[in-house]
Amino acid sequence: MSRAFSAPFPPDRRGVAASRDTGAGRSGGTARAVTRTLSDDPLGGTVRRTVLPSGLRVLTEAIPAMRSVSFGVWVSVGSRDETGTQAGAAHFLEHLLFKGTHKRTALEISSQIEAVGGETNAFTTKEYTCYYARVLDEDLPLAIDVMCDLVADSLLEPADVETERGVILEEIAMHDDEPGDEVHDLFARAVYGDHPLGRLISGTEETVTPMTRRQIQSFYRRRYTAPQIVIAAAGNLDHATVVKLVRQAVRGTPLDSDPATPAPHREATPAVRTKPATTLVEPKETEQAHVILGCPGIDRLDERRFALGVLNNVLGGGMSSRLFQEIREQRGLAYSVYSYASQYADSGLFAVYAGCAPGKVDEVLALTRAELARVASEGLTEAEVARGKGMSKGSFVLGLEDTGSRMSRLAKGELLYGDLMPVDELLRRVDEVTVADVNILAAELLARPMSLAVVGPFGASDFTD
Repeated sequence: MSRAFSAPFPPDRRGVAASRDTGAGRSGGTARAVTRTLSDDPLGGTVRRTVLPSGLRVLTEAIPAMRSVSFGVWVSVGSRDETGTQAGAAHFLEHLLFKGTHKRTALEISSQIEAVGGETNAFTTKEYTCYYARVLDEDLPLAIDVMCDLVADSLLEPADVETERGVILEEIAMHDDEPGDEVHDLFARAVYGDHPLGRLISGTEETVTPMTRRQIQSFYRRRYTAPQIVIAAAGNLDHATVVKLVRQAVRGTPLDSDPATPAPHREATPAVRTKPATTLVEPKETEQAHVILGCPGIDRLDERRFALGVLNNVLGGGMSSRLFQEIREQRGLAYSVYSYASQYADSGLFAVYAGCAPGKVDEVLALTRAELARVASEGLTEAEVARGKGMSKGSFVLGLEDTGSRMSRLAKGELLYGDLMPVDELLRRVDEVTVADVNILAAELLARPMSLAVVGPFGASDFTD
């Protein structure tokens, strides 16, 4: 399988000459930033990428027809980068960065953005963390200054650590009261075991309670470095102005560092070792049973990912999917049933979720297993593959209707793939998927031993068969 570009400066597909600007950096002397035009997409705007001397990357998509801008600071650090005793540190840090900097209090961080009708938020995943704001185009300078300030120069005051510890423990307890969410974490543990991909992003009460400010501070300064950070913005903006404002915002902070090369995207080797197929049951007196049946999938750079998207759409990706029609529409056994694929740098998951009455679990699982086995042995029809391809293309293009999704596309392309695939090329790759591509993948993937995760009024012995 081929891999995306991992060099610091991917070749420019359109042959646009690179431009350079200069300025004084912390290391003294002359600093150079390198800017390239990555694409001039007919379905969007002009995409440009600048690498600052520190290794910090800035990507923008200029969309003049918009009156808003989404601005995000993306850090290539997630829960899988923690040791066992650090479990939850990335998520803990996400909370703390909003609590105040040398320039702003926590109230000022939120009130300055809200005063102009904007919004801010953040989220932590297993492989990256994102801090973002959405504002009117005229308020972009404020958003850049606020978001760069909180990511680059947070205080992490001891009192704030204790306050947020309590908030996070409540969040963990609330998560435990949501069996529909809990079952997904249980499934990840069934497949990955003690590997970081199998742990809770939030950490647990046992890891969050003893975590010290010093541990979090160390995690912050070691991980939040300029080469690990991508800044992305999309909307009515000017690239050169965004770069200038970012440089001003990080000047004098730890992100204004000595010259460095941007970190490459996370490598896929060695592949994550998964556990043999197993069953995990979380006994809980719920009105509804939540079950996930699935297996290890493929990593996100696997060339078969386009075929997987088509297969997933047909199996359980919508109301016309095989599983939805069989289990809900024809038999009325479950309100919610769907399939999904999760992909990481070096691994992946493919699974089917269903929520149903406890007394119907056996029938739902039997029907699910039968459908997966049928597709593995018989494959999909040409009409189904055509529908699945249409769903893939439509959902992708329709998902680019707002500045937030376009901003996310820029950052994920850079952080996760090391390259930004143009929209037309992505659509072409989907079009090139054949019935044989899908059926060969289905025969391999769906024949794999399946793990089962269950949350509901059961014991482990209820699923020994």
